[in-house]
Amino acid sequence: MEKYDVKKARKDLYAPSAKDFSVVDVPELRYLAVDGHGDPNTAPAYTEAVEALYGTAYGLKFDSKRNLDRDFTVGPLEGLWRADDPAVFLTRAKSEWDWTMIVSLPEWITDAQVEAAVANAAKKKGNPALAKLRVLALAEGPSVQILHIGSYDDEAPTLDRLHRTYMPEHGLAFNGDHHEVYLSDPRRTEPAKLKTILRQPVKPI
Repeated sequence: MEKYDVKKARKDLYAPSAKDFSVVDVPELRYLAVDGHGDPNTAPAYTEAVEALYGTAYGLKFDSKRNLDRDFTVGPLEGLWRADDPAVFLTRAKSEWDWTMIVSLPEWITDAQVEAAVANAAKKKGNPALAKLRVLALAEGPSVQILHIGSYDDEAPTLDRLHRTYMPEHGLAFNGDHHEVYLSDPRRTEPAKLKTILRQPVKPI
């Protein structure tokens, strides 16, 4: 049985250079998603959201392998971040952040399968985030991305360069949420070695 891995299937989206910004065209993709607000380091809703996403994703993986004879690697955690003032991402004012945490879905997984997986996860553990979990179809289109290596709190200089130098020099404006893809497990990786894709959907000015 061949195992689907979104990071290998879409290297253009999940394996950018750490040296330079690159522009990619992100097609419509489907994700498990949970919305929330506040500092991800301290907000209980953030922990609940991540647990709900992975509980559901692994339920889908096992169900697909058992009943459809199709296996897949559960995708990395990703986050869509937004705020009334984008400057809060540079100042790291995390209490002002709104977020949608997401995990990619293989194209063959149906909404009905997701509903069943959520119900099964709820039977195993009560988690209020499961009631908020939804399927998100997201087409980001043209986007600028780069691989950041290091602590999450050290992203600010790269984002500053993206927002205030690269985008203006290339005649680009914001066209969607700031998107991060977490390629490393922060529980097992020292901060200096964390790998995070920073992506910003853009449009011509």
